Amino acid sequence: MNSRATDPLKGILLKIASVMVFVGMQTFIKMAGPGINPGQITFHRSAFAIVPIVLFLAYRGQLRDALYTRNPVGHLKRGSIGILAMGCGFYGLVHLPMPEAIAIGYAMPLFAVAFAAIFLGETVRVYRWTAVLFGLAGVMIISWPNLTLFLDGGFSSEATTGALAVLFSAGLGAAAMIQVRQLVREEKTTTIVLYFSLIASLFSLATLPFGWDWLDFRATMYLVLCGFCGGVAQILLTSSYRYAEVSIIAPFEYTSILLGIAISYILFDDVPTTTMLFGTAIVVSAGIFIIYRERRLGLSHKSSDTASK
Repeated sequence: MNSRATDPLKGILLKIASVMVFVGMQTFIKMAGPGINPGQITFHRSAFAIVPIVLFLAYRGQLRDALYTRNPVGHLKRGSIGILAMGCGFYGLVHLPMPEAIAIGYAMPLFAVAFAAIFLGETVRVYRWTAVLFGLAGVMIISWPNLTLFLDGGFSSEATTGALAVLFSAGLGAAAMIQVRQLVREEKTTTIVLYFSLIASLFSLATLPFGWDWLDFRATMYLVLCGFCGGVAQILLTSSYRYAEVSIIAPFEYTSILLGIAISYILFDDVPTTTMLFGTAIVVSAGIFIIYRERRLGLSHKSSDTASK
């Protein structure tokens, strides 16, 4: 299987599609209500993600092929990293205000760009670094009015552990992206997604003795829908790594801000502020710049190839 990224624009579009479905997943978690054990949320997100994956594979007659793997150790590593990232992220959400957790979590694209350069040997030029930093600055502008971590007495014990947990989650999330990028060199997309959901389900089920609650029908259905969205989004996300380098598609995680603003306004009557809209414009500009830059490079490479024939 050719491991080279051959269609950056397709990879970017798949990434954006995955972000849209992931935001839907997060919305269902929020609608399920507060106080649910993070391990319980993680289990539903992982276990019920298997359903759309299996249905998709059965429809295409690929279920048996998807179960075959050349790299079980790689899947175990990806699953272990992914479940730790989710667990740390949920822990941070419990112990930090939502704006802080989101702002710190958006450090993941920066980690991903750095890890891609270090561990995968991807070429990351100054333009891409600048666009990523520009996008992160936009995220900080959006979140800054609501940040409280450095206000009202500074760090408390819970704030410190929560902030570190989200930051650790961002680093682990970037490491998971790198692991997936390595897996797609020899594994099918559906195989990667299926094994991740299976491993994550088993690991999160181990948290059952640590405070799971009996959920009502409404909360249960929202968490089941969360899992369905997780499965679909994971297929889209994993597919994106086949067509674009990690350092190219990572910044498009920022597009979830646009969806977050829309959903908050429609479902929760949160009106976007001028600061939020300004920051969003910066984030969108960073994404558009990367698309423009990569398309120009792609056209330049095609011209060079044509000229050399």
